[in-house]
Amino acid sequence: MKRHLVIAAGGTGGHMFPAQALAEAMLLRGWDVTLTTDARGARYAGGFPAAVLVHKLESASFAQSAGLSKLAVPFRIAGGVTRATLQFFRAKPTVVVGFGGYPSIPALSAALALRIPRMIHEQNGVLGRVNKLFARRVTCVACGTWPTALPDGVEGIHTGNPVRAAVRAMTGAKYRPPRKPPINVLVIGGSQGARTLSVNVPEAIWQLPDALREKISVAHQARAEDHATVSQYYSDHGITAEVQPFFNDLPRRMAEAQLVISRAGASSIADISAIGRPAILIPYPFATADHQTANARGLIDAEAAIHIPENTLEPGVLSSQIEAVLSNPKAAAKMADLAREYGRPDATERLVELVENLAGDRP
Repeated sequence: MKRHLVIAAGGTGGHMFPAQALAEAMLLRGWDVTLTTDARGARYAGGFPAAVLVHKLESASFAQSAGLSKLAVPFRIAGGVTRATLQFFRAKPTVVVGFGGYPSIPALSAALALRIPRMIHEQNGVLGRVNKLFARRVTCVACGTWPTALPDGVEGIHTGNPVRAAVRAMTGAKYRPPRKPPINVLVIGGSQGARTLSVNVPEAIWQLPDALREKISVAHQARAEDHATVSQYYSDHGITAEVQPFFNDLPRRMAEAQLVISRAGASSIADISAIGRPAILIPYPFATADHQTANARGLIDAEAAIHIPENTLEPGVLSSQIEAVLSNPKAAAKMADLAREYGRPDATERLVELVENLAGDRP
């Protein structure tokens, strides 16, 4: 009889992408895999292997409900928990793993009620609301970012955040120190936080000394509404740049970069550290519980990245930090090495080991 893993994940890519990596790995190990999520999360399920069974369960969040709809939240959650419990009673999962987000509440609650081995994986340096709720009610808390702020008495295991296959393929790419052109600068930011980078980075590049700026080639990921303005600035100032809303070949561009300027989302930190590149990190200050600052801490403490808080960000400050990295090839190469040392390219394998340890001899 095959062992059965249930993955519970919320409706954002930050939750779903590492969940997908675990699903792929467990299928290769001969497990059956089921994903439980809500309608929003199901939109991200298209990348999961076809062999993964997707169950949509009712759930809700007080934070994302307004007015009278808040009154229905407990009933919607209770309905989802009831359905999950009935499903689990029939299907008897071997292990349940939650990746955060309110859609993971039903599956984790059912696993708790039926005493099914269970664990959670937290991608950020601060536990999300749901993972915080279940942290004392699971056997294991796997942490994608280290250190992760945990409740008193809860011990975490640093697994790292799983990265997609295209990133893993670049983990052996040698870093080319910033001596000869082109000196590639990659600029990436989440959809919510990209505007600040689009405002500050182009002018910061312009303020660099001529001899350095003339060697630079920028790949700048900007929101569609900022695309024309950012592109025009680079063009008007004679700066070599490619501006796109999204780079489909981001892992390749990161591997070729001499410097990455980025927000500090968990997946961005995982990619930067897996490939091993110097970075300037500007955490998005409005992230829940300021978790992007927590995400950045490990790379900063490892001296692999420079931290600029948004409240101190302006083109002159950013320009001086860009120059500090790119005008010192030896120091830049050291930052790349330290980033790679901090990275956890084997995060998926670490999660697989935890799941199989939880399963023990259970069918």
